[in-house]
Parts: sequence; structure tokens; C-alpha cells
Amino acid sequence: MAESQVKSRGRIIIRTSIIGIVVNLLLATFKAMVGVISGSIAIVLDAVNNLSDALSSVITIIGTALAGKAPDKKHPYGYGRIEYLSAMVISLIVLYAGITSFVESVKSIINPAPANYTITTLVIVAVAVLVKLLLGQFFIGTGKKVNSESLVASGTDARFDSVISAATLAAAIIFIAFHLSVEAYLGAIIALVMIKSALEMLRDTISEILGERIDSAVSSAVKKTITGIDGVNGAYDLIFSDYGPDRVMATVHIEIPDTFTADKIDEITRQIQDKVYEKHNISIVSIGIYSMNTKDDHTIAVRSEVSRIASSHDHVLQMHGFFVDFEKKEMRLDLVLDFVPDRVDIYKKTLEDIQGHYPDYRIIANMDTSYSD
Repeated sequence: MAESQVKSRGRIIIRTSIIGIVVNLLLATFKAMVGVISGSIAIVLDAVNNLSDALSSVITIIGTALAGKAPDKKHPYGYGRIEYLSAMVISLIVLYAGITSFVESVKSIINPAPANYTITTLVIVAVAVLVKLLLGQFFIGTGKKVNSESLVASGTDARFDSVISAATLAAAIIFIAFHLSVEAYLGAIIALVMIKSALEMLRDTISEILGERIDSAVSSAVKKTITGIDGVNGAYDLIFSDYGPDRVMATVHIEIPDTFTADKIDEITRQIQDKVYEKHNISIVSIGIYSMNTKDDHTIAVRSEVSRIASSHDHVLQMHGFFVDFEKKEMRLDLVLDFVPDRVDIYKKTLEDIQGHYPDYRIIANMDTSYSD
């Protein structure tokens, strides 16, 4: 991503977060006043939750500012992954808010205290429901637009906050209509939902930090771009490295005819790097070369037969990088295996099967992993 695009994205995230801070502080102030006056534990907890949302937005701003730092000698790939860490911190804040809300709700169930609701109370809570719902949608929409996990996490939290506020409103209406206090029970249920949401957000963020398999639509599109370049017969071993939102690097092996000269190969690799970055905003940092036999029909027939033998074994996804030297009696190939516990045994049995069909040849093979679709 160009430096101007990075700065523009950062400005959008920070501006959105500042809006969230202002809105949440206003809501927290009004709810705290209403909660204290009415004696409603649910509304007071809702106000505290709004304060935690404001803190989440502060963390998003800090994380975005740090993630936008230019690469340096110590961190040549940049600081983009800080955004994932800030999303994880936000998840922990939501988890803490959910746990404390559950504890306070249980205390209110054990030692109930009568609330005193008014029309003003109901109006303020109803407005809060609408505001949080709109704020959540705004955060999620903006977060997806600029690819910010922190904004999406904050937006998801805001949606749950609107549910919390709606529940406190429902509890108030039930109390006024039937003189039945259920807010503590509703608070406990909602707190459990918050805890579940926080754990899911935390799980997803940790998964991204560990390194997830890239979306198959993206990998397929990148391979299509690469193989669309004249002279490239195949694209394999496509590996993506995620260094933060919109900071993806990749390596790939391409299969080209064995008649190509070095200057032709250089031209092709540069075309690949330019087109992939232009179309997909992904930097191809390394390109390996597989030489493809093109000089006789016998080679094509042998390749087809070896591919058939390999694919006959379960969990062997692909055979590529094939080259045969009839004079030296050598075969070179890569076998791509699925993620199964006995993949090494499958690899050895497949090679034994190929060796059995071609006993006079030396088989030189690599066991590859399916890093992308």
C-alpha cells in the first residue's frame, strides 16, 4: 500500500474512533445520572460499559498511530500487526466488562433493590439503544471498508451494547407494567452473551496473529493473474505472509518452458510482481522457477503418468515442478499433501509407487504443504 493510502486509512480510523469516544462519553454520563437517580443497577452497568467502549476507541487510535509507523531497520516489514494486538486488547476489555456485569447482576439477584423508573428514564434509554445501534453499524461499515479489525471489534461491541440497553428498557417497562423486577436476570443473561462475544473476538484475533490461511478467492485470483502472463504455465507454492491489514507479501513458484533464457525469465518475474501488486495490493517478494520439459511428446506422457500415480493416493493434492532427464535417468517433482497426521507415510508410499513404475530412475522429490488454495 502506498504511503498516502496508509495515511488516509489511518486518518479515517482515528476520526471514526474519536466520534466513538465522544458519543460513548455522552451516553455514559446520561446513563450514570439516570441509573443513580432511578436506582437501576442495569443502567449503571450500562453506563460503565459505555466508558469501556470509549477506552476501546482510545486504544484503537493508539494502535492505528503505532501501526502507521514507517518500516525501519529493526522492523523492516513495518508495524501493521500492532492493529491485531489492539483488537485483542479491546476483546479483553469487553471480556472484563462482561464478567464484571455478570458478577454485579448476580449480586442484584441475591440482594434485590427496588428501582424507580420515570418517563424520562425510558426516553433516555430508548435513545441510547438507537444511538448505539447506529454507532455499531457505522464502526463495522467503516472497519470493513478500511480493513480495520479494531473498528470491527468495537462496532460488534457497540451492537451488543444496544442489546443491553434494549434489555434494560424492556426490564423497566415490565417493572412499571407488572411491578416485577427482572433487570438483574436480564443483566446476567446479557453479560454471558458479552462474554461469549469477547471470547469469539479474542479467538479470531489470536488466529490472525498466528497466521491464517488466506481466503481462497484471493489466492485463486492471484494465481489467475500470474498464469495470465504469457509464458507462465503454472503457479504453485503460493505462500502469503500477513504483516498487518493491507500489508501482505507473498512468494510463489512458476512453471516455465525449459527453453527460456535468463533475460526472458527476468522480464516475466518483473511482470508478475507489477501486475499482482497493481491488481491485488500484494507484494510478490520472491519467485522460484520450475523448468518444464517441452522438447518431446515422451516427456509429456511420462509427466501425465507420474501425476496419475500420485493423485491415486489419498490426501495427495497435487504433483508439480516435474522435470525428467532421460540421459541421467532422473526425475524431479514436488508432491503437495493435505494436513493429515500420517502425511509423511503417505509421501513415502507415493514415492515408492512412482519408483516401482520407474525403477531405473532416481526420484528427487520434495514434500510440499498446501499453504493456499
